[in-house]
Amino acid sequence: MNLVTAFAAVGLTAVSWDGTLSRAGARSLRHALDYREPFCRMSDNEMVLLMDAVLALRRERGNKALMLQAAGALSPGQALTAYAMASELMRSDGPYSAEERRHLDVLALMLSIAQPEAERIDAVFDVLHASLFHQESVAMKV
Repeated sequence: MNLVTAFAAVGLTAVSWDGTLSRAGARSLRHALDYREPFCRMSDNEMVLLMDAVLALRRERGNKALMLQAAGALSPGQALTAYAMASELMRSDGPYSAEERRHLDVLALMLSIAQPEAERIDAVFDVLHASLFHQESVAMKV
């Protein structure tokens, strides 16, 4: 698996952790990729072909096997960025559910990201996506 496919695969597993890919999840993933190199230089057709390939891999192997294969293609720095993207995708629609939290814990393990580092990344998105009505209490946690 190449780097581009691996990075997109991590994002896909984040938005389809529960076995479904909603329209909002697909849109969030596309948005997360659109502003990163090399995805931002890809044509619409190239992006469709990439997503088709990643979806086919997910159907063939399932989320966990896809995450594991993607992890093997990423350097430690790329793994941190991929984890951060997954964490933000999962946090952007509300606080992490218990199932989302388990998915992120497994992803961090597969990407060889230590728990304190993963928690530090997740805390950033708690602040970024916090309700303005609860901003003071969230800021205190970080």
